[in-house]
Amino acid sequence: MNKTNNSRYHLWVKISLIFVFLVIIAGAMVRMTGSGMGCPDWPKCFGYYIPPTDASELEWQPNREFNKGMVIIKDETLKVAAKSFITSENYNAENWNAYTKHDYAIFNVWHTWIEYINRLMGALSGLAILIMAIFSLGQWKRRKWITVLSWISVVLLGFQAWLGATVVYSVLAPAKITVHMVMALVIVAVLLYLLYVSSENRQTYKTSGILRWALIIAVVLTLIQVILGTQVRQLVDERVAVLGYDAKESWLSNPDLNFYIHRTFSVLVLFLNLFLWYYNRKHGYGLSKLNWILLLILGEAATGIAMYYFDFPILSQPLHLVLASVLFAFQFYVIMEVFLRRSALKSAI
Repeated sequence: MNKTNNSRYHLWVKISLIFVFLVIIAGAMVRMTGSGMGCPDWPKCFGYYIPPTDASELEWQPNREFNKGMVIIKDETLKVAAKSFITSENYNAENWNAYTKHDYAIFNVWHTWIEYINRLMGALSGLAILIMAIFSLGQWKRRKWITVLSWISVVLLGFQAWLGATVVYSVLAPAKITVHMVMALVIVAVLLYLLYVSSENRQTYKTSGILRWALIIAVVLTLIQVILGTQVRQLVDERVAVLGYDAKESWLSNPDLNFYIHRTFSVLVLFLNLFLWYYNRKHGYGLSKLNWILLLILGEAATGIAMYYFDFPILSQPLHLVLASVLFAFQFYVIMEVFLRRSALKSAI
């Protein structure tokens, strides 16, 4: 196999993975600031490729040119230009169609641009993954499955973009947000796999069956924690909608059952990974990433405690989500180091 081609491919897998994590970070900021409906349409934002910066841009005005698809807010509803035209002195309803996906019609410049940056990161990650897939064509003769999986990544990201649209159209339905988050982790897992198998310096470790099973259970518990966390976040969003952003001390007062399950699971996750860390050191398996996993879990616990006991300090919410995503990535990579034995990979090299 051409080493130069493989190096380029491996580089673009790295770049794609970085952009996917930037999307996760941007998405976490969107949730922290309540900006999920900052762009009420999709894929454009209020009908623009570059969103407005002032509410006046979304007002009907006489003698103004509108292009087809542009959006205004009229009588607290979204109106979409039915064609390209120049307005007269009076509003003409025949030139406008009602936006039918939902009835959310609020403009907040900060929310709009935070959501727009999130979408921009998503577009850049899509471009990076597409370039990665193109470079994967050089792998076809020797490792067809890498090419196939690379193009599947393109499809998965397209599906993720569609999920993002459904989240907007549903006005942030909690179940769809959860699926959207889980799909992001699926894409991370696929890219990590491609990163690992295309690496020329990958490491593999021989371990016991006990440790391998514990690793699988640990990553499953992390996924459950992420899902439970989105349910807790739903409760917070509902409290914010009722109480406002200035009542942080009340967002998690009298929480529901999901919160207590989520908190209990965090203890289970901590003890299981402490066991993995100790077992690895005791038997000298050399899985150094377990040290980072333990630190990430402690960081997760710290941000969770901060949100509950110290009324959501700034950045604690997005940091909590990002740490969970990085934790999953480390756990999945360790699983590959343990399960993808070098002998099983030789035929693919």
